Amino acid sequence: MNATTKPRLKTSAMIASIASEGQRVKAAPFGHALVELARQRPEIVGLTADLAKYTDLHLFAQACPERFFQMGMAEQLLMASAGGMAKEGFVPFATTYAVFGTRRAFDFVHQVIAEENLNVKMCCALPGLTTGYGPSHQAAEDLALVRAIPGMTIVDPCDALDTEQAVPAIAAHKGPVYMRLLRGNVPLVLDEYDYKFELGKAKMLRDGRDVLVISSGILTMRALEVAKALQADSVDVGVLHVPTIKPLDTATIIAEASRSGRLVVVAENHTVIGGLGEAVATALLTAGITPPFRQIALPDAFLDAGALPTLHDRYGISTEAMIQTIKGWLG
Repeated sequence: MNATTKPRLKTSAMIASIASEGQRVKAAPFGHALVELARQRPEIVGLTADLAKYTDLHLFAQACPERFFQMGMAEQLLMASAGGMAKEGFVPFATTYAVFGTRRAFDFVHQVIAEENLNVKMCCALPGLTTGYGPSHQAAEDLALVRAIPGMTIVDPCDALDTEQAVPAIAAHKGPVYMRLLRGNVPLVLDEYDYKFELGKAKMLRDGRDVLVISSGILTMRALEVAKALQADSVDVGVLHVPTIKPLDTATIIAEASRSGRLVVVAENHTVIGGLGEAVATALLTAGITPPFRQIALPDAFLDAGALPTLHDRYGISTEAMIQTIKGWLG
């Protein structure tokens, strides 16, 4: 490489970590949490569609081989089998990629699992824009699909702590759960905020007088970074983390959004259609609450392939892009 050649960005692999360079991480929080829980609950089984290694379920397979089921590249069979096991009293954790668990297996999730309110936990990796492999693997609309299913509980963890605490919580919940799965080396940020996951509860991580960011998933991590950065410009940003998308903690959201003088921004790693933004907007309008309201989300479009840092900048969900967007709204 000569002096004038720019270093080439690494292409984002399908299983690339979402952690930035130097960020604290924990390895495979979902896999380790499930193994620990399975030691206490013999009815827990694990199933996957040829993706154990890429959903961290290989740890469960190693620890509990007699309770692990490899279904092959057949996501519809995966969900149907999980439903059958739930009928027999097991608590199945079914893992695959979010695009396959929602788009490809939707009818089986809807009819086999949800209609009978079966106790299946669907934990799906590569949610939203967490892979650079293009529309075939980018689950930009997964929340819109599963939010439309009656009785479905939906969890979108922020980091490793959120993920490992959510595992026993969703196992204890009776009924179907869809959890967006963060896998591999997952960032660890919420331990700095005295955080504890509670199913169905939003948590105020930091207060702020100028802006309230209501966020879920990895966009909560980004919102916290934005809040720290904007302090230098005397902009006070509060962050309300919403790890449970359905049922939504409307009471907390309404209470926080009712405070006057704040711009309310919903930030999510999902298309603007059918996700947290629309859910929050509906809750606020129904309650007669009308603060200045904006969304940071993925566009209603098929997204490009490429390196994740480039794509996050392009679609406005990187920390720097969020900083500039919020500054622009504040004028």
